[in-house]
Amino acid sequence: MTPISVVILTLNEEKNIQRCLDSVLDTGDDILVVDSYSTDKTKMICSRYPVRFIEHQFDGYIEQKNWAITQARYPHVLSLDADEALSDRLKLSIKEVKKNWEYDGYFFNRLTSYCGKWIRHTGWYPDRKLRLWDSRKGRWEGINPHDRYVMGKGSTQHHLKGDLLHFSYHSIDEHISQINNFSTIGAHAAIKKGKRSNLCKVILKPVWKFIRHYIMKLGFLDGYYGFVISVISSHYSFLKYVKMKELGRH
Repeated sequence: MTPISVVILTLNEEKNIQRCLDSVLDTGDDILVVDSYSTDKTKMICSRYPVRFIEHQFDGYIEQKNWAITQARYPHVLSLDADEALSDRLKLSIKEVKKNWEYDGYFFNRLTSYCGKWIRHTGWYPDRKLRLWDSRKGRWEGINPHDRYVMGKGSTQHHLKGDLLHFSYHSIDEHISQINNFSTIGAHAAIKKGKRSNLCKVILKPVWKFIRHYIMKLGFLDGYYGFVISVISSHYSFLKYVKMKELGRH
């Protein structure tokens, strides 16, 4: 039996952390919560569970996740966000993997709940996530806030049955506030990597994003919320490239 460490990052997650912890209690052999000094009840809720709770200054999504891995007791890691939870089918799949660990990494589909509705198109499903791996074979990379785990050359991967349940935004207002924050982070990270924006990108990138999500990714099949998600995703792209253009002037 291969023991695994479940690593969860938190910051003011009192609405989500209990659901997340409940879903991994019978799956993880070591449950680690790395918190960025929450000011709500996150720490108190975690104290009710058999978890290790570590507070660590947040320096960026990628940086925080890579640091958190170094605190895990076991090299085999299941990485979750606080607003995620394992479905019953995915739990069974992970338990089977623990009995016979054959690959370096395992990925599975993520199913997102948006304002109470499960989104099955719009580019949000199947949203494949590589979240179970041998941490000695890879690391978190990408451009903040969009991180991804990258396995080393020659590593083997396998798809698991079952969905990772993602309880995202509870309201449209919450989504809009988040993209304003994320677009600022994304713009700064892109500029830092030497990327630049121009008027052409400001105009065309958002249009392409809407077409891709609503038409090519069948967002219209998700009804009203499929349209809302597509428009807000387009707006995120607009904000990011506008902010990049402004940053590039300084």
